[in-house]
Amino acid sequence: MPDNTASLLTLPAADIRQWGRLYGSAPALAICEYSRQAKALVTVVVPSMHDLVQLEAELRFYGGDALQVQTFIDWETLPYDLISPHQDIISDRIRSLYRLPRTSEGVLLVSAASFLQRLSPRSFLEQHALMIKVGDNIDPEHFREQLVDGGYRNVSQVDSHGEFAVRGSIIDLFPMASDVPIRLDIFDDELESIREFDPETQLTTGNRDAIDLLPAHEFPLNSDGIKRFRSQFRTRFESSGKDVPLYQSVSDGFAPGGIEYYTPLFFDAMATLFDYLPDDGHFIATEGAETALQSFWDNVEHRYEERRHDIERPILPPDALYSAPDEAIGILEKRGLIRLQDFKFENEGAAHGTVNFAFTAPGQYPVNARTEKPMQLLQGFLDSFDGRTLLVAESAGHREMLLDQLHGNRIRPAMVDGWQGFLASDSAVALTSAPIDRGLHLQSPALAVICEGQLGGGRVRQRQRRRATRDADAIIANLTDLKIGDPVVHIDHGVGRYQGLTTLDIGGITTEFLTITYHADDKLYVPVSALHLISRYTGAGEDAAPLHRLGSEQWAKARRKAAEK
Repeated sequence: MPDNTASLLTLPAADIRQWGRLYGSAPALAICEYSRQAKALVTVVVPSMHDLVQLEAELRFYGGDALQVQTFIDWETLPYDLISPHQDIISDRIRSLYRLPRTSEGVLLVSAASFLQRLSPRSFLEQHALMIKVGDNIDPEHFREQLVDGGYRNVSQVDSHGEFAVRGSIIDLFPMASDVPIRLDIFDDELESIREFDPETQLTTGNRDAIDLLPAHEFPLNSDGIKRFRSQFRTRFESSGKDVPLYQSVSDGFAPGGIEYYTPLFFDAMATLFDYLPDDGHFIATEGAETALQSFWDNVEHRYEERRHDIERPILPPDALYSAPDEAIGILEKRGLIRLQDFKFENEGAAHGTVNFAFTAPGQYPVNARTEKPMQLLQGFLDSFDGRTLLVAESAGHREMLLDQLHGNRIRPAMVDGWQGFLASDSAVALTSAPIDRGLHLQSPALAVICEGQLGGGRVRQRQRRRATRDADAIIANLTDLKIGDPVVHIDHGVGRYQGLTTLDIGGITTEFLTITYHADDKLYVPVSALHLISRYTGAGEDAAPLHRLGSEQWAKARRKAAEK
């Protein structure tokens, strides 16, 4: 992180571990600076997955490329649920656990539920990780057996994590911890190439020299693992298991829904997240995290009492699956836990172990299109604020629409590349895009970040939640909602015109695409399956809707010139 960021905040002495007046996205800025100075892995415990996603976006915004941010997400299922987590979630968790022992700096975000969870021992991932590289000798049949032994599913066409498909000497595979599937081309038992490909189009998108293959589950579903499960199941529940469907499914080599809540039966001993973290790591708890730990534990105990009498599906007690909150907090305090909160400490100082930062609560400046001056509140803030302001739209497409509004209200911000670009500039008012929805107001030095949600009455939400929270007037529920020539907004590419459906044959697979034209007749083809990325244009009259350039760099250059006039 550049030194100009370091000068923004003065961190307290090491023995002051309660930090106050961190309003809006200020905790993210404080964590970025603390991580830069600590030069060690900083684990941040947050109340929920919503808080994790929100804070992750803010850390990436303020920290930039210099800050390494990892997440350890929870299963997003209810305790003792009868369904398993989505395979993408399992992949993300396995990737995180595999990387953690090799991580010495940066920030790790973990939800309260995941923090308490007992985990597979480190030795499991180390022993079952397989690295392959171009030029290796690979027996296709033996390799297929290794994949099955690692929990991968043999399918006709690869689409999700943990799947593989064999077509002669070609093996398609979607490895856990990989963002894209890969295609292995084997000739005479030699691995000739490792290519990334798009599962929708089947087209190659890149090449790799090597790849790590991690197990498809957080437990071993091989012969040894199944044998251990059967033995421990009978011991734990004093039953032969013959009348328990779950026991029979695992015995047959299947992973029934909810099997994750029986993970301890596949191992002799379980681990905790502390076992994956370095001994010199640092720990931070955001506001509400400790309350969330206790609330989650109470929920686990409640669901255990509800379900523990089912003889057809006996369950493990809470302490077999999770650490108790007081146990976890006790370890955190021994390691020097820092607690963050938004409100001000009345008793501040070293004697109380508290500090208040120079932040105030971000304001709201809703745009009212029905008035003569729609952005009067924002303009009033800019006129009265004796500092610099960065406006943040939630995406590149929204940035272009917001810029049109700003110009229409005689506000001409400079276009900058994120927070670091803003700090490096001397512009009084600047505009960028990032998927954050909480601003900040720093008094000294005088800096303000105003997000799109602060201009729209709080309607803008994070990218991960947009599908459920978009403006009802903008949602396109069905293609019949569109007619040729309608202005539409692509979340990443801005405003264009809908030109109907096009059928394209790519890699032997026929797929329907929406055709959208942009400035200079540039065309964008959007798969029908990605309809959620498209919204109806709800600005001024349709005939007056702008037509943006396709490509963020083109937009940025054009808008910089406009802003300079």
